[in-house]
Amino acid sequence: MNDVSGGGKGVSYDPSTFQPLTYVEGTGDFASGKDSPSAYLERCLDVISAREGTVKAWVTLNESGAKEQADASTKRWKAGEPLSPIDGMPIGVKDLYMTKDMPTQMGSPLYAGRMTGEDSAPVQALRLAGAVVLGKTVTTELGFSHPGPTTNPFDPERTPGGSSSGSAAVIGAGMVPAALGSQVVGSIIRPAGFCANTAIKPTLGALHRGERQGMSHSHLGVHAGSIADMWAVAHAISHFVGGDPGSPGLFGPQTAPVASKPQRLIVVESEGWSQTDDVTKTAFETLIDRIAASGVEIVRRAGHGDIDAFETEIAESLLLCRDICGWEMLWTLRNLAEKDVTKLSDSMRQRLSMASEMSIDDYRAALTKREAMRARFKAVAANADAMITLSSTGPAPKFVESATQEGEPGLIHTTGLPAYNAWTSAIGCPCVTVPMLSVDGMPVGVQVIGRHNEDWRTGAMARWVQDTMEPVVV
Repeated sequence: MNDVSGGGKGVSYDPSTFQPLTYVEGTGDFASGKDSPSAYLERCLDVISAREGTVKAWVTLNESGAKEQADASTKRWKAGEPLSPIDGMPIGVKDLYMTKDMPTQMGSPLYAGRMTGEDSAPVQALRLAGAVVLGKTVTTELGFSHPGPTTNPFDPERTPGGSSSGSAAVIGAGMVPAALGSQVVGSIIRPAGFCANTAIKPTLGALHRGERQGMSHSHLGVHAGSIADMWAVAHAISHFVGGDPGSPGLFGPQTAPVASKPQRLIVVESEGWSQTDDVTKTAFETLIDRIAASGVEIVRRAGHGDIDAFETEIAESLLLCRDICGWEMLWTLRNLAEKDVTKLSDSMRQRLSMASEMSIDDYRAALTKREAMRARFKAVAANADAMITLSSTGPAPKFVESATQEGEPGLIHTTGLPAYNAWTSAIGCPCVTVPMLSVDGMPVGVQVIGRHNEDWRTGAMARWVQDTMEPVVV
């Protein structure tokens, strides 16, 4: 295991020395007896003990249950009978998804102590694959704007991002090699970038969300320390439980994507570009120049009418996501408000108020807009191997700064702006973020965006960027 513990404090991010925790590429030592899932888990618990007091990424830990699961995995590896490549892997589960042995509290006091006694579909898949379900990671309130206690593993004065706050932080802190996250606006890719994760927001519906079907463009995804671990977890979920009802599931082999050089990439600015700081822009442009120098054709909106039209189409994606999410969660928020409105945050009460003013016609108009975005994307994406852009508008903001950032119009985002993420969520295309930039000593991710159902290929191109390009430090 790589030593990233750093005691109870944050660890300054240096891409030349930072080594995230990985799993599947070291499982050969389990078969030979040089290592074991039980020993691996104990090392994870040591890092958690050293860092959790500051990072605050976990809601619940089931150490005794995890040790039993790791012991059973150790026996399977010794017998040469692992259930999957992730057999024995310690994994965190975002506290929006049910776990039969731990409460599911969804970042809200209205769900405090709630035991469902059931596993969500992806959690069930992890258990069938032999993974060690170690604990529940912190989510923002109901997976939206109001933050939990988690801090950024590289600077405790900064946000880890949201809503998959704990899932991103446990990877950046080296506590576990993988964790489940979810995204309806920017909740996987942005926090992953803030915390130096590799992460996938797959094609919409490619990974089964279990009971989390209430949002029409919500995605289940994976945070990890490597492309190999990311893909192994995603593939295991699809293999054992498939995708959402009506979806064919995740396409691609069990083997991790190998680096594949794209021939043509489209740089997408979206509504994030105007909100991005100059230092981050400079770092990103330096990376794009290096990619171009390697022989990849780079195209963007200037001089390309179809790309410019696409950029115009997605220019108000934050507003679109606000309206679609608001309408789709309105009945839930009404129920919660009837229970005890004082236990909803100011942010959530604002969402309830805004959604209550919508009509079915407003929602239909938003859906029509989303379909137009998806059609425009398919037409433009067919002309390149993939798209590339930033994962966030800059490094993770400090808490005092993030509390003033406007995201969807009329709403304050306390975990950083999802301005580079809303359009990909609405369109439902696969995105893979890799840690390629260091800005003022903090990680910033770069995401490769692929065509629908080309998740494995998207991962292969992201791996090429990560393996071939030197990280940019500014």
